[in-house]
Amino acid sequence: MSTENTNMEERSTPEREIIKQRMEKLERLRKDAGFNPFVIDKWDKEHKLSFVRSNFSHLGPDEMDEDALIKTAGRVMAIRKHGKASFVHLEDDTDRLQLYFRFDTLNEEYEWFKKWVDTGDYLGIVGHPFRTKRGELSLLVTDFKLLSKALRPLPEKWHGLKDTEVRYRQRYLDLIANPEVREVFRKRAKIIKTFREVLESHGTLEVETPMLSPIAGGATARPFITFHNALGINLYLRIATELYLKRLIVGMYERVYEIGKNFRNEGIDSMHNPEFTAMEVYWAYANYDDMMNLTEEIIVACADAMGSRQLPYGEHMINYEPPFRRATMVDLVKEHCGVDFLNITDEEARRIAKERGLEIKGNESRLLIMTEFFDNFVEDKLIQPTFVLGYPVEISPLAKRDPDNPDFTRRFELFICGAEVANAFSELNDPLDQRERFLDQLKKREAGDEEAHVFDEDFVTALEHGLPPTGGLGIGIDRLTMFLTNSSSIRDVILFPTMRPKE
Repeated sequence: MSTENTNMEERSTPEREIIKQRMEKLERLRKDAGFNPFVIDKWDKEHKLSFVRSNFSHLGPDEMDEDALIKTAGRVMAIRKHGKASFVHLEDDTDRLQLYFRFDTLNEEYEWFKKWVDTGDYLGIVGHPFRTKRGELSLLVTDFKLLSKALRPLPEKWHGLKDTEVRYRQRYLDLIANPEVREVFRKRAKIIKTFREVLESHGTLEVETPMLSPIAGGATARPFITFHNALGINLYLRIATELYLKRLIVGMYERVYEIGKNFRNEGIDSMHNPEFTAMEVYWAYANYDDMMNLTEEIIVACADAMGSRQLPYGEHMINYEPPFRRATMVDLVKEHCGVDFLNITDEEARRIAKERGLEIKGNESRLLIMTEFFDNFVEDKLIQPTFVLGYPVEISPLAKRDPDNPDFTRRFELFICGAEVANAFSELNDPLDQRERFLDQLKKREAGDEEAHVFDEDFVTALEHGLPPTGGLGIGIDRLTMFLTNSSSIRDVILFPTMRPKE
């Protein structure tokens, strides 16, 4: 049985009947009227519907501008057909506007409209702007063309399109039924544009690095694996762009960035999708303080692009006015958990962890346990934008050590609404130290940690040629878009999120 037939059988009986009727109407349209709506390949759309609204809202009731001839197009969202006059709601990607069809203007073409046009169809329209006696801005149609026929009925907001499964799986229906969803993705595009504007204002070059690589490096995550037939080797979808971008700094580009997809073979929830968009940037002769300032500048600019530095997210009002709070992980854990991990032993830390209900193996260091406390008891408390500083070396294999406290690194993460949005550090440029940290990560992989960082010999070789002092930053664009658009799930800001196939 074909997929099409299966989909039709899944639909309700009334919907199947509508589809059957529309298929029959299309056949009659082609045979009886001699018109095929699918052969038209162009319509000169000179005006968006928003142009009509912005330029003719001054018209008073029952007033028409006969000198203005509008040529537009869009999808028919609703029809009210009467005897000698009909009203249509036409929608494009900017607005919705009422059309007025009448026999006195169109003559026999009016009857053609009544017979062949349905909701969901695309129409090309020529007409004059006017305002009805009831005050609705409209177009008096003087000519029209059926540009495409819809063979399935439009989705109804009150029947199916509030179902998230349908919304995400058939995003095109979501976009048709919910103009506010289209607006979210316009805002997403504006956010990405703002990223580029800020970065390029600082002389940063946009580059592209491989999505397929023989090594999945630059982060601690499980990769997707594929096989290249010609080379006879496994390749990995990238989990981060970091190591390639730092190679470019070695190659004497001083400021580079990339906006693109990363892929991680991990769970799916409101904050995670296996395919996601991130920005990474690297500046030679900069450190993590510079990256903190850059992060703040980008996010404040994005908030400004949304129209305010005070934006709602769920029950919270998020304040994007700089400066953002800056605090060490040690201090935040002490603040929220009452434990000072700088002044206890490893054994005491393991005992306290067990008392707090954390599962531990029994050989963890106090600083590694501190990160568990942070993940479990602190993260979700960081609602307002907060830079968390001072990450232990054990969980930061690519970051430069803090010279004043070598157990920690010059690294920060930015949290908003209890979720990590940015990760940055002063880049480790000591090839000998980097080799040792890769070897430590390799031991963890051999012990069963599938997310431990792989050993990248070529990257170490690159460092041996000399990497200048460098600051690096990564920002998750999907999560940031969630918070700036008050979207409750990452799936709300990814046009086609990963879904389990329908059985």
